[in-house]
Amino acid sequence: MKPDPKGPSCIAVGGQAVMEGVMMRSAHSFAVACRIPTGEILIKEQKWQSVWDRMRFLRWPFFRGIVTLGEALVNGFSALTWSANMQIRHTPAGPDGKKEEELSGGGAALAITISLLFAMGLFVALPHFATMLLGLDASSLSFHLVDGVIKLVVLLAYMGAIGFLPDIKRVFAYHGAEHKSIFAHEAGLPLTVDNARKFTRFHPRCGTSFLFLVLAISIIVFSLTLQFRILPWGWADNLLKVFIKIPMMLPVAGIAYELIRLSGKYHNNPLLRPV
Repeated sequence: MKPDPKGPSCIAVGGQAVMEGVMMRSAHSFAVACRIPTGEILIKEQKWQSVWDRMRFLRWPFFRGIVTLGEALVNGFSALTWSANMQIRHTPAGPDGKKEEELSGGGAALAITISLLFAMGLFVALPHFATMLLGLDASSLSFHLVDGVIKLVVLLAYMGAIGFLPDIKRVFAYHGAEHKSIFAHEAGLPLTVDNARKFTRFHPRCGTSFLFLVLAISIIVFSLTLQFRILPWGWADNLLKVFIKIPMMLPVAGIAYELIRLSGKYHNNPLLRPV
C-alpha cells in the first residue's frame, strides 16, 4: 500500500481548538493563536521535547500512540490554559473592580488529573455498572456491546451538554477552523484565511473521530479479553473488571492511533475512509 500521491505532505502536525483560537503542534514545537476581547490576535510559540527523543522504543507502533495521546493532552491543556488566561487578562474588570483569577500551572495540572479521573468514571465505570444493572453477564459479548452503546450515548450526551457552556461553545466554534488550518499547512500553503477557507472542516485525524474509534475498539478488545469470570462474587468481579479496563484503555488508544494515522496517510483508500 502506497501513500496517496495527493495526500498530506506533513502528517506529523496536529492541533486543537482553544478559547477563541487554534493550536497547532509539530514534533518539537507548538503555536497558539487566539483572539482577545479587543479584537487583537495574540500568538504564542513554544518548543517542547517528546519523551520518545530520550526513549527510542516509544516510537514503536502502538507505544507511540499512547505517548502521543499523553503529550497531546498535556500540550493541549497548556494551550487551552494560555488562551483562557489571555481572555481573562484582557477583559476589563467588572463594576466592582474585580477580575477573574488566571489559572496557574499547578491549577492546570490539577485540572488534568481531575479530568482524567472524571473521564474514567464517566466513560468506563458508569457504562459498565449500568450494563450490569440490566442483568447481563459481564463475560458475554452482549454485555460489551450494550456497554459500548451506553458509552456512545454518554459521550454524545456529554458533548451536547458541555456545548451549552459559553466558554466551551467558543472552543467548539474553532474546531472546524483548526482542521482547515491543518489542511492548509499539510498542503504547503501559507496560513492565511483565504487558503484555509478552501478546505473542508472534516479532517481524517480528528480527535473526535479518535474518540469514536476508541469506543469501537474497546468493545472488541474487552469482549475478547474479559470473557471469563475472575471472582466468584458478582459485584467484586465487576468492580475488578472496571479497574482492569482502565489501564487497558492505553493499548486500545494505541490501536486507535495507528488506524487514525493510516487513515490520514492513505485517506483515499476505500478500506480506511470510514475510519
